[in-house]
Amino acid sequence: MNLKKLFLNHCKINGFEVNNNQIKTIEIINEFYQKNFNYNFLKNFFFKKEKMPGFYLQGGVGVGKTMILNFFYENFEQTKQRLHFNEFMINFHEFIFQNRNNKKGNAIDKFIIKLKKKYKLIYFDEFQVTNIVDAMILGSLFKKIFDENIKVIFSSNIRINDLYKDGLQREQFIPFIKIMKKNCIEETLAIKEDYRKSQNSKNENYLYPLDEVTSFKINKLFRKLTKNKIKEDKILLIRGRKFNIKNYYEGVVRFNFNDLCNKNIGAEDYIKIADICKYILIENLPNFNDNNSNQQQRFITLIDIIYEKKVNLTISSVSNLDKLTSANSLSEPFKRTLSRLYELTSSLNT
Repeated sequence: MNLKKLFLNHCKINGFEVNNNQIKTIEIINEFYQKNFNYNFLKNFFFKKEKMPGFYLQGGVGVGKTMILNFFYENFEQTKQRLHFNEFMINFHEFIFQNRNNKKGNAIDKFIIKLKKKYKLIYFDEFQVTNIVDAMILGSLFKKIFDENIKVIFSSNIRINDLYKDGLQREQFIPFIKIMKKNCIEETLAIKEDYRKSQNSKNENYLYPLDEVTSFKINKLFRKLTKNKIKEDKILLIRGRKFNIKNYYEGVVRFNFNDLCNKNIGAEDYIKIADICKYILIENLPNFNDNNSNQQQRFITLIDIIYEKKVNLTISSVSNLDKLTSANSLSEPFKRTLSRLYELTSSLNT
């Protein structure tokens, strides 16, 4: 596979600007592919190419990391799976729960062996670690993934050394960082421009401030989206818990911010919601600070999942996207959220 040639042709057909830093990254990931999937015994013997099963692409928000790895993933013709990291960990914990009474063998080993039978390549987009439970298990989990020679590609805003920075009991996370450094090619995509922000489009689906005009626009849009649709109360069962959606119209749903982010719910709930929704309206988005950082963390996770699931979105907010504030501890991951909101609420995205 000549990924560079395919990528240049892809850019030409779609009228994309060709960026030298992106081309350099394409060449490196093409080398990763050649070493791991286009195996030649004599070539590897004489040139002693080091095979590393992981490729970790780090860079700022909106610089094209996802676009590049999506392109590689789409052109990869062997068995593969693209997963949101939260979804992957939910699947893992569910597997452990379902096999809790099975005393034969190590549960992590069994999970990874099952994974290996299905996929040659796994792709985690916008990889990050925020959960202490996940942080403590990742070393053992990914050691087994790499030991089984499952290839993994990551995109992330965060360098490997800075993952779970300042997290609780981070010393227990250090073995995972060492495993990642040992097994991954780490490449930085250094581009200053955020392509999501620079698109020639208006954020027509991000409405502010919270006043009568915004309320009128939200009501008008909701009536338009739900016209001739049947209203029902939707009850989602999630690990024995119930989540009630009152304004559900055949995939169109309307929430107050507090309904989604000021309750003890998380990634698993958001995935279930996104799976049944085509269009989500979120009202009354506040500014964030150190006093509501828990709500902000939930909102970051929610937007990641909405973005991953390609759900249409409209938001009403207390302030302009450029003026939304953040808790100090979440300022870096929130940059990704803001960038994704620019794209999700853009007139080009509806």
